[in-house]
Amino acid sequence: MPGNGIKIAVQELDLYYKDLQALYKVNLNIVVNRVTALIGPSGCGKSTFLRALNRMNDLIEGVRVKGKVLLDGYDIYQPGVDVVNLRKRVGMVFQRANPFPMSVYDNVAYGPRIHGEKNKRRLDEIVEKSLCDAALWGEVQDRLYRSALGLSGGQQQRVCIARLLAVKPEVLLMDEPTSALDPLATLKIEELIKDLKDKYTIVIVTHNMQQAARVSDTTAFFLNGEMVEYGETGVIFTKPVDRRTEDYITGRFG
Repeated sequence: MPGNGIKIAVQELDLYYKDLQALYKVNLNIVVNRVTALIGPSGCGKSTFLRALNRMNDLIEGVRVKGKVLLDGYDIYQPGVDVVNLRKRVGMVFQRANPFPMSVYDNVAYGPRIHGEKNKRRLDEIVEKSLCDAALWGEVQDRLYRSALGLSGGQQQRVCIARLLAVKPEVLLMDEPTSALDPLATLKIEELIKDLKDKYTIVIVTHNMQQAARVSDTTAFFLNGEMVEYGETGVIFTKPVDRRTEDYITGRFG
């Protein structure tokens, strides 16, 4: 990893959906063990940018990318990259909780099993540790073998986070992870994000600017596919350089 603490370096990134350009010359350094928030109005490119960091956009027909996304100095878009391994290292939590229709235990053990772990005791340890790290163990330890679909929305989202942690990622991408949750469940996820940054590099898309201010260390403001401004969250929210950033943060549009 580069010695300057940069986990992901994005350089001159353009992204197209067939003929439609969705991102324009994005340059952004994502620092290790920090929370980076991506803010901006709907359709501004922030979720597209997030998905570019682990090539989830590859699943959409007609997507083309120019520029570089360097993970620990290696371009994830160069030929021959193992995309499965990339998504293990750079995992994603989606807007709506999407636990598999199986038990809590099997949800969390799913990834390690796919990657070849068969030892039951080892799987037990991974499941317990991942649920502890997702701040969920105390709530589900008595119902590990019941369906995860029977949990509350907030608990289901934390099962999805535990499922991600079980494969030992380095970067967590979160696409509006609390937008479908009530305020109490949202608070638990926000506290979890703050705890997890000691071990992981986190990038979160949020439409909630108060949330960005609460959980992130740095913030990037996107507008019409461009990254307008990026910096320390406190500075972005109190002394933005670009008038468009100020207009968005103060509610003049968006």
